[in-house]
Amino acid sequence: MSEKHSQNPFVSETADVTGLVPRGLRIGAALSWRFLTVCAALYVVIWLVGYLSVVVIPIAIALLLAALMAPAVSKLVAIKVPRGLAAAIVLIAGLALLGGLLTFVIVQFSSGLPSLQKQVTDSLHQIQNWLIDGPLHLRQEQIQDFIKQAIGFIQDNQSSITAGALTTAGTVGEILTGFALTLFVLIFFLTGGDQIWTFLTRAVPSNVRVRVDVAGRRGFASLVSYVRATALVAVVDAVGIGIGLAIMRVPLVIPLATLVFLAAFIPVIGAVIAGTVAVLVALVTNGFIGAIIVLGIVILVMQLESHILQPWLLGRAVRLHPLAVILSITVGLVTAGIPGALLAVPLLAVLNAGIRSLLHEENPDPAAVDVLDDKASQPNTTPDSPPPAKKK
Repeated sequence: MSEKHSQNPFVSETADVTGLVPRGLRIGAALSWRFLTVCAALYVVIWLVGYLSVVVIPIAIALLLAALMAPAVSKLVAIKVPRGLAAAIVLIAGLALLGGLLTFVIVQFSSGLPSLQKQVTDSLHQIQNWLIDGPLHLRQEQIQDFIKQAIGFIQDNQSSITAGALTTAGTVGEILTGFALTLFVLIFFLTGGDQIWTFLTRAVPSNVRVRVDVAGRRGFASLVSYVRATALVAVVDAVGIGIGLAIMRVPLVIPLATLVFLAAFIPVIGAVIAGTVAVLVALVTNGFIGAIIVLGIVILVMQLESHILQPWLLGRAVRLHPLAVILSITVGLVTAGIPGALLAVPLLAVLNAGIRSLLHEENPDPAAVDVLDDKASQPNTTPDSPPPAKKK
């Protein structure tokens, strides 16, 4: 009777049916719900970052600027300058340098504006003559009708244009607020960044606190390396486009090269904006052919930056594969626009250095990590005692 019961194909409602589910299906289900849980957690984190972007972006930019200015502060401290005074000197000098560069660009453009206006007028006359006498053979009335239609379009959409102007004004206000917050946070990062990090690590369980401390320091070291490499890329962009503009005898070469240098700190987008300005200046001063040549120079420098300099220099500085650099910039640009493109690679670099330290660090010692050293982003995989010799 018991043998017949054991061979019964029908299963009791109270029996455990786990063993009847194929092993592959159980593994797939376990992986699936864990994967969905991780995706949900990441979605919540990304949503919170986007919701608090007014605070998160200034803090992230302040951290980048701190990585840029920390070496100078450290050198001043090394010659017995108090840290607070050293931070103030470096911060004021940095703001003065940035303000001086922007003022130089604006003044040079303003001083060259009258001659540019005359050249723009001459270029417009040349375009008009080409439209009439060129292969299109347009009549004067057609050109005037097109101008009237353009003016009418602007008048008909005046409300939309006004709303866009108001939105731009609001954006400028947000930018100024973010700048003030960035400056405020940067002061504390430069004067007491180490104390802030030590305070944050107290929230970590004591048994892993040292490993997390070392991982965070190595992450900041990778950020310092990233900023140095980015500055080098910006210099190469400015010099390359500046030489091309000088060869083509385009006016305002130095301010245009300065603009390229400043814009190059925003990956991809900055070079596009600065290159567009250079091409427009070449168009109104050197004509259509000159603008085409300058456009070719800008595209060549941009290709050099995006396919060689950024993948090679940034990949070498932050130990990231060139493909990871390109993909991270693309994903950041698609998901969060210019701030995403600016912060994608440094975020990936910090995570890469921190995770590698957590996984591979041997005998972690926070005091042994010099965050201003390019090699500090790599985990110490050499133990204090020599490994035992392998048996032959």
